Amino acid sequence: MLAASSAVVTGALLLTACGSDADADGRAELSVRAAYIPQPVSATMAAGFLTVVNKGGAADELTSVTSTAAGSVTLHETVGSSMEEVTALDVPAHGQLVFKSGGNHLMFEKLKSKPVQGGTVTVELHFASSGPLEVEIPVKSATYDPTTGH
Repeated sequence: MLAASSAVVTGALLLTACGSDADADGRAELSVRAAYIPQPVSATMAAGFLTVVNKGGAADELTSVTSTAAGSVTLHETVGSSMEEVTALDVPAHGQLVFKSGGNHLMFEKLKSKPVQGGTVTVELHFASSGPLEVEIPVKSATYDPTTGH
């Protein structure tokens, strides 16, 4: 009986190890969609919105965003009616990180020139595990609604 129990435990450990190896080999597969910046009213700061899509089997974290268009770009998380700057945001495996009006967003501070409708702003997204992604973000009208495209 002891030999049979030992064989079951050994088999279970092997299956667990195989599962762990498969998970460890999973990688984040990141892309960006639905990016836009509403033309700002202020000449010194703007908000940015986009969705980071992860089709991979491993989670990652967005740790920073840089742009030559601004002195700094910060990540802001909105929970309820409270907004606060954060150092990183999770990008779940087989999921997405959404930046939208009234929710999480990018803040472009100390703009070097005011973004204008029809232009673009280049940003580089930096992640904890994945390589950086460069994104050209189009500048839309100040009243742009991504649900209608106007």
